[in-house]
Order: sequence, then structure tokens, then C-alpha cells
Amino acid sequence: MTMIDERPPQADDRTQAGHWEGDLITGASNRSAIGTLAERKARYVLLVHLPDNHTADATSAGVARAMTPLPADLRRTLTWDQGSEMAGHVQLAADLGTSIYFCEPHSPWQRPTNENTNGLLRDYFPKGTDLAAHSAERLREVQDELNNRPRKCLNWETPATVFARLQSDHS
Repeated sequence: MTMIDERPPQADDRTQAGHWEGDLITGASNRSAIGTLAERKARYVLLVHLPDNHTADATSAGVARAMTPLPADLRRTLTWDQGSEMAGHVQLAADLGTSIYFCEPHSPWQRPTNENTNGLLRDYFPKGTDLAAHSAERLREVQDELNNRPRKCLNWETPATVFARLQSDHS
């Protein structure tokens, strides 16, 4: 397990695209979950549909499905907490051709972009509800809405606009 203090400085200062933070938001009694991925530079969000379970295998497969279509330069690193859903991180890193870093225990502030994203997502997916009830289509709708919301930190551009520019720079 590679810790966050070994992550490249470009991930911390947001000067380079392709550094992601990830997590799960969980539903009632932790029985359901949605995977959340947030790119640090563009604040672009990818939601991972986990309708059946959020085991390590299901989470790794979902994250791989979400990130594999991206150019390699836009999936440089992924930072996650130390949850058991990342038990397959070695294989996931190999599948994605990326490096995976882990936060210190009980330190969500080490993934601030993702924590902010998860807070926004709770407007759509309240705590204590069954998250498995939401379809992949609904997750895409919410993802698109968040990615098309102008952000002050992006000089009032949208994450979608910034991320599209980053993709064209890396294609």
C-alpha cells in the first residue's frame, strides 16, 4: 500500500491533469453504495454504479469501467481511503496503468475534492436511503448535472468544459 505522502506534488498543487480522488458513499446500514471519482484539476465527477454490492471485486470492476476509456494521461493517480473495497488495488492499478495512493486512517481531508463532491451528491442521494434503487441512467444524469454546474474555483467554467479541454490536450 502506497501512502499519500508519496503521491507526486503535481497532484497536490493541481498543476497537472489526471489525478483522481475516489470513495464510496453508502446507503442505509452500509448495504448499498455509489462509487465517486473526482478529478482534482477540473473537478470532473465520475459516478460508479454498484447496484448489487460494493465488495473489493465489484468496486474495482466499476472503477475500471469508469476510468478505462480515459486517455492514460488523464488517469495518472487515484487516491482513496483505506476501506476494504480497495483490497484489489494492486490489480486495479495494473489494469488502469495508474498509481493508487491511500490516505492516512480517518483523514478524509486528504481527499478534499472527493469529500466536497460527496457532500454535493448527498443532495441527490440522502444518507440512510437505499442507493441501489438508483439506476445507472440516474447516476449519469446526476453526474452530468454536477459536471455542468459552473464553479467559482474554475473561474465560472464548468468541470465538463475544463475536462473536455484537458481531453483534447491529451488526445
